[in-house]
Amino acid sequence: MTVHNVSNIVIVGGGTAGWMTAASLSKHFRKTKVAITVVESSAIGTVGVGEATIPTLRRFYAELGLDDMAVMKATQATCKLGIQFQDWYKQGHSFIHPFGLFGQKANGIDFHHYWLHLKSLGDTSALADYSLGVNLAKNNKFIEPSVNPPSELSVYDWALHFDAGLFAKLMREYAESHGVTCIDAKIDGVNCGEEGIDSLVLDDGRVINGDLFIDCSGFKGLLIEQALHTGYHDWSEWLQCDSAVAVQSTRAGSAPSYTVTRAHQAGWQWRIPLQHRAGNGHVFCSRYISEDEAIATLKSNITDELLHEPRRFKFTPGRRKLAWNKNCIAVGLASGFLEPLESTSIALIETAIEKIRRVFQRPWYTAAAVDNFNDLTAQEYERVRDFIILHYKLNQREDGELWRYCREMELPEMLRKKVAAFRSQGDLIRYPIEMFGGPSWVAIYDGFQYLPEQYDQRVTKMNPEYLQKALGEMRQSVASAVASVQSHDDFIAQNCAAAAP
Repeated sequence: MTVHNVSNIVIVGGGTAGWMTAASLSKHFRKTKVAITVVESSAIGTVGVGEATIPTLRRFYAELGLDDMAVMKATQATCKLGIQFQDWYKQGHSFIHPFGLFGQKANGIDFHHYWLHLKSLGDTSALADYSLGVNLAKNNKFIEPSVNPPSELSVYDWALHFDAGLFAKLMREYAESHGVTCIDAKIDGVNCGEEGIDSLVLDDGRVINGDLFIDCSGFKGLLIEQALHTGYHDWSEWLQCDSAVAVQSTRAGSAPSYTVTRAHQAGWQWRIPLQHRAGNGHVFCSRYISEDEAIATLKSNITDELLHEPRRFKFTPGRRKLAWNKNCIAVGLASGFLEPLESTSIALIETAIEKIRRVFQRPWYTAAAVDNFNDLTAQEYERVRDFIILHYKLNQREDGELWRYCREMELPEMLRKKVAAFRSQGDLIRYPIEMFGGPSWVAIYDGFQYLPEQYDQRVTKMNPEYLQKALGEMRQSVASAVASVQSHDDFIAQNCAAAAP
């Protein structure tokens, strides 16, 4: 077994990916003699449009010893209980995908089977009525979840809307305080050898050597693609959108405790509320709309003042054929790109870092570890890809070639099996390395009115009157809990208000 020793790690690119990686690895290697250097140029901007996260981010920075309220104050963050999807199923229809459960399971049977049975008996309650997360969001309220929830009905989670640039700054401060070196320079050349990357040549003539290189250079993939020619899996056949325009705006009124996404004729628009501004963007397919038309659509759906002209991005949905090639690991956009519909970009950075940490229990790696890393990364990207595809496939919009194409497209095999199992009898197939659990899939199926033809017949053995009473009490419990909670704005003001920038 060949062992590759690592005593010098070079991270190319700062931004969110680079500094999160540096911060986490600086803690991981704190008791070893592994030097970590970040090479970034202050003259090169970052993409910086990803400002919505999922709850895993809070676990990431908690491991660094950072507190929720301190991070929120430092990054001008607001709370996120889920994502609202406007006009995705049909124009005029809206639903919320929460970070939480629906109802309570019983006898080992998922709650949605009981709800489906009650629905067949004539009950008109919505599945969302049984979600505390959804109803807190709909009423624009927020409270931190109970550490020891009394029942599944009280289980929900939350994430952050934040300024990604400020978060990168926070990660940089942590990394540098833990011994990470930063070199502010552009890279003029990359020297390669049999083992992969040998060294970097900077614009001031310096040569930077390393044992392991981590590519956080964004879409261009300076090391993983331009130097090592790794190759790319293009997923455009399922994810048609290939462009985006993004702009910051002022924010008037209350800050919703959820991300808003709204479908348009050839794509969709996001709105992310921060404490002192909002992030806005339009993801679209250039086959069906021009960039100028996309910008016009974005601007016409923002009522606040724009803080700059929209920034433009082109991308190819997919992933690198290898996330770890020779002595180079791609993290973030250098590894692949999936549109930010479910706020997974930063989460995929987190999971890449965690896999790196698992490999380096000792400061060396083997070919077997590289192969395993690549297998897990491929599965992870594909499972997230499939979840995003589902949002497009189930649409019933009557406008636009994009939506017609998505309804008629063939699905990847594993997703096709998942959808078929739910449609036939409400089963939720769970594959390894999934970022989204069963409740998230149920939220999307229900939001798109894609309900099972049958459900678990064991639930029919329950007395109908008892079932109706039990579910009625669940709905009342949710409503009472929401009524007692303060507004999202009040929570921010009392706990983590940031000074105006």
